[in-house]
Amino acid sequence: MPAEWVPHARTWMCWPCRGEAWGGAEGMLRAKQAHARVARAISSFEPVTMAVRPQDHCEAKLACAGRVEFFEAPLDDSWSRDSGPTFLVGREGARAGVQWRFNAWGGKYRDYGEDAKFATRVLQDRHLSIYRAPFVCEGGAIHVDGEGTLITTEQCLLNPNRNPGLTQQQIENGLAQFTGASKVIWLGQGFADEETDGHVDNIACFAAAGRVLVGVPASTSHPDHAPVREAIRRLKVARDAQGRELEVIEVEQPQGERTDWRGRLLASSYINFYLPTGGVVMPAFDDPNDEKARAALAHCFPDRDILQVDALDIVQGGGGIHCITQQEPAP
Repeated sequence: MPAEWVPHARTWMCWPCRGEAWGGAEGMLRAKQAHARVARAISSFEPVTMAVRPQDHCEAKLACAGRVEFFEAPLDDSWSRDSGPTFLVGREGARAGVQWRFNAWGGKYRDYGEDAKFATRVLQDRHLSIYRAPFVCEGGAIHVDGEGTLITTEQCLLNPNRNPGLTQQQIENGLAQFTGASKVIWLGQGFADEETDGHVDNIACFAAAGRVLVGVPASTSHPDHAPVREAIRRLKVARDAQGRELEVIEVEQPQGERTDWRGRLLASSYINFYLPTGGVVMPAFDDPNDEKARAALAHCFPDRDILQVDALDIVQGGGGIHCITQQEPAP
């Protein structure tokens, strides 16, 4: 599994279709508008393919202003990071992808049969080989440096609602087999994100081999304060697959603590950004820390153009910009 910062062939996204995730029709309308904003931003860097149900094709095409290609497919939801394929690159440049077992984030939603097949449909459309993993995983649960190191959380992949009966070592072995990782760093549990059970792409990500960005709550009273400090401790004592110490860069999260339409703490995270070829598409939350986070990413990615997109309406559904995107590496 290559690092996200390698050149891409395209970005895959899915058009919102599950009203339940957004609290009803009004929330889903705002989510669609936000998805279109992100798609247009990414399309300034690389091609975007939007998976869309046939009945939603016309509205998606209109909203995306003709700058996006479309792939008609049955869908249950819109989180292409999680239900889409994890793309792989072989030694000679051949490409393939993983179809993880998908169970709607531990059974959070009843209907997910179409999303459980979505990765296979994408890979078949791209005429790529399919590797079918025998355990539950979502793309947002893992992040890699492309040199053999993978980070994830115990809260997600060791959760009984994902893989009951599997030990930590068995899951590590599975991750190694299906991503090529030789070192897995576990970042703990206790994170407030109930929707995904602690997806790592809301907590930490690689900015380069040997360099990890971590989102740090702005207040010590935030429920994620202690779990994040523990994650940082683990990263600082760890070594990556190449034996290097990890440089940990702390990025202060939004100052404002909002709730979503369910009344739960809004999982707004600056770490949930995306790296299209030559760029950074990152969230803004109408928060005093928006510019500070932008400056932190500009420091880490000095050769990339940064576009900051209002992501509050996306986060209402339980994820962020990284969650609604999935990179297909270039051949």
